Amino acid sequence: MDVPQDLISLERAAEEQRARLAGLDGEEFEAQQRAWQEAARAAQAAIADHAKVSGRPAEVIETAVKRAVRQAEEDPAK
Repeated sequence: MDVPQDLISLERAAEEQRARLAGLDGEEFEAQQRAWQEAARAAQAAIADHAKVSGRPAEVIETAVKRAVRQAEEDPAK
């Protein structure tokens, strides 16, 4: 499945926000958690919109997007 780059970028941004939670606590954690949730909502909304336009199930698109993000992060030398 060909995954639009904008969906990959949004999912990657959400994952980057999630990763920034590590080591935080208190108000810093809460602020970062809100940033992550906002980024995740944006990614989910874009996936839902793409599903409506393409006629494909959102779950299939989401899986493809997450797979594309994981593959892009893997070290090709391994």
